[in-house]
Amino acid sequence: MQRWRGYEAVPSGFGRSVITIGVFDGVHRGHQATIGHAVSRARELGLQSVVVTFDPHPSEVVRPGTHPAVLTEPHRKAELIAELGVDVLCVVPFTLEFSKLSPQQFVHDVLVEHLHAAVVVVGENFRFGHRAAGDRALLSELGRTFGFAVDDSPLVSEHGTVFSSTYIRSCVDAGDVAAAAEALGRPHRVEGVVVRGDQRGRQLGFPTANLLTGAWTSIPADGVYAGWVIRRGERLPAAASVGTNPTFSGTERRVEAHILDFDDDLYGERLELEFVDRRRGQVKFDGVEPLIAQMKEDVAQIRSVLER
Repeated sequence: MQRWRGYEAVPSGFGRSVITIGVFDGVHRGHQATIGHAVSRARELGLQSVVVTFDPHPSEVVRPGTHPAVLTEPHRKAELIAELGVDVLCVVPFTLEFSKLSPQQFVHDVLVEHLHAAVVVVGENFRFGHRAAGDRALLSELGRTFGFAVDDSPLVSEHGTVFSSTYIRSCVDAGDVAAAAEALGRPHRVEGVVVRGDQRGRQLGFPTANLLTGAWTSIPADGVYAGWVIRRGERLPAAASVGTNPTFSGTERRVEAHILDFDDDLYGERLELEFVDRRRGQVKFDGVEPLIAQMKEDVAQIRSVLER
């Protein structure tokens, strides 16, 4: 997959393309259906498939301080999009100036002049242009003017729930990582560099990797989870803890992972942590002994969950 930074990076001689547009945070099952539709149409027509996305998140530029929790870091989003067979990923730097393009300017400058759109694939709730003034009907009208078709990609839902990034964030925020995984099509993943904590876990017999995550990372609700740590491409079973360590009067919220049957030095390494199943909420214990007893029970249950 080719990767371009900005639509001005389109090489000379680039032919017509099938395009889909969106933030695509999470690359969830709904996104996968839309992107997959674009890839299929491009192959059917013998054209290049192009995914247009934005960085940073448009909300943060238009309304500073409203950046939503991030389900996938940019590099991870690119990996997931590449796995869907996309030919080109075009990441448009989202600036205040860019946000002021009218729907007509956006279509003319980005889709027609630079990306030479033959087909544009969009979801039912697609909006574009300054103040999100453009909708599916306007895009179709502009398509007739500029000579490109517009394909609808229906929303994906199960049990009456439409899969969306907002819905998945709410699942993660509530600690319902199983529901998040259903909508994502895979477990929710966070990543970070291992930094030194209090080293209390080692003293208790359960050494943990303390992950320093990104500022806007979507972190599950406080509690204990079964999960997998991905280290250098290897998946390792883990008991994950999110919270403030209230037994020891902690105040800093942390994401920690105790990798089962593992005792190597991980400081400075970048790890990925997948959340599979929430076992319990955060609890303040009356002392170290009941905490250790509970941790032993947690690990036994988590080992059983992951073996299944």
